[in-house]
Amino acid sequence: MAKRGFFAEINYQAQQAEKRRRQQEAQAVRAHNAAVREHERAVKASERARAAAARASEAERKAAAKEAARIHLEARTAEVKALNAELAASYDEIDGLLASTLETDDYVDLEALKVAAEHPPFDPGSLGTPVASVPELLYPAQPAYVEPPAPRGLSSTFGGKKKHADAVAAAQAEHQRAVAVWHDNNKKLYEHHVAAMAKREQDEAARLVRLAETQAVYQRECAEREADAAAKNEELTKFINDLAFDVEYAIEDYVGIVLANSVYPDVFPVEHEHKFDLAARELTLRVDIPEPSAVPSVKEYRYVKAKDAITSSQLAAKAQKDRYSAAVHQVAVRTMHEVFEADRAGKIHSIALTVGTNTIAPATGQPEYVPLAVVAADRETFNSFDLANVVPMATLDHLGAAVSKSPFDLIPADTSRGVRQRGQ
Repeated sequence: MAKRGFFAEINYQAQQAEKRRRQQEAQAVRAHNAAVREHERAVKASERARAAAARASEAERKAAAKEAARIHLEARTAEVKALNAELAASYDEIDGLLASTLETDDYVDLEALKVAAEHPPFDPGSLGTPVASVPELLYPAQPAYVEPPAPRGLSSTFGGKKKHADAVAAAQAEHQRAVAVWHDNNKKLYEHHVAAMAKREQDEAARLVRLAETQAVYQRECAEREADAAAKNEELTKFINDLAFDVEYAIEDYVGIVLANSVYPDVFPVEHEHKFDLAARELTLRVDIPEPSAVPSVKEYRYVKAKDAITSSQLAAKAQKDRYSAAVHQVAVRTMHEVFEADRAGKIHSIALTVGTNTIAPATGQPEYVPLAVVAADRETFNSFDLANVVPMATLDHLGAAVSKSPFDLIPADTSRGVRQRGQ
């Protein structure tokens, strides 16, 4: 029989990933809160201990020790309370296997499984920044000629004019030299500027080349993602069309998707196998449930102060048997309900279902499969039931199911007359 097809596997993995994410989040929150509480408790205890030590009286030391013991008792009591709460939640989940699915529409909108390519934003990194511009070339001002002042008064008549003429000649010579130096420096500045501009253009051109190469890689990757999404959607479209035209594999795969969506408690995992007979329009289903020994059997946890230990007591054998039997019955009814509800188009007219478990035969030591409930139901009959008000065992009996007299003891259901025993 088929297990999960391509789309069912994708859907199943998504479901499991989401389930793991929620569990990890919940565990992380619980662990964080517990750590915070423990830390606060330790800090307070430490503060009290330091205060008690500072007071250093015998009476206070006794009081501090008493307070520490009280805090320890509170912590252990809280731990037991948490364990019992988790245990109760697990039992509620097992006891409510049928009720939990009645709250959910099991129909799967296949169009919703189509995917859209998701592209990360293009990040060019440093290539997105142009090479810095070369600063504008600014020349220093040309040296100005400042003529020595002409002599005045008596100094102009006693050799002053000649001295002035010499000073003027020297100033002019110095100015000409300064101007020549100014020209030389400007020429060097210009040549350096031109070289810097050329290098900047070269670096910028190289940057643009590398940026274009990076963009090309990004666009190629986007195209690959688009093509991958388009291929998946095309395959899904074909699957939807095949389902509409009653192609056998498509009906089987759709059932696989529906069953993959059926999330069971972690303490009661199930596996499905199925096969669809198009000619008879009957779905043959097998549901594997945990062995009785794998299902929780603790009644409650208790803190024993004298031993500073947490102990547990076991459920009565009858309670364990009743819970396991009820789980078998609920799984059978739940599975048929999920398939018929999800099959809005009515492609499946009947279901032949076996609920059982894998175990090791005590007589041979070899693996064996133990059928615990075997039942068949047609769509019209099953859909006439109000499952919110049924007793699953009574429903199975009404359908003529073969049911184990003691599933907990792994007594096989009587399958000698086949799946359909009703009316025989």
